[in-house]
Amino acid sequence: MSAKGNCYDNACAESCIHGECFGTRARMRRTVFEYIETDYNRQRRHNTLGYISLEAFEARASA
Repeated sequence: MSAKGNCYDNACAESCIHGECFGTRARMRRTVFEYIETDYNRQRRHNTLGYISLEAFEARASA
């Protein structure tokens, strides 16, 4: 998101969807869920984990 406090700035949503046209609401919901669970939450840095990604934290914990 490029503009702080701008509710019309939806860059995050646009990067997820990439202009894709969904045939059904269920397909759209599944695609958004998969993006959030597999890409966004795994790659973004988490404050509570010392600003490392979830994948890096899990790798460090299992080593």
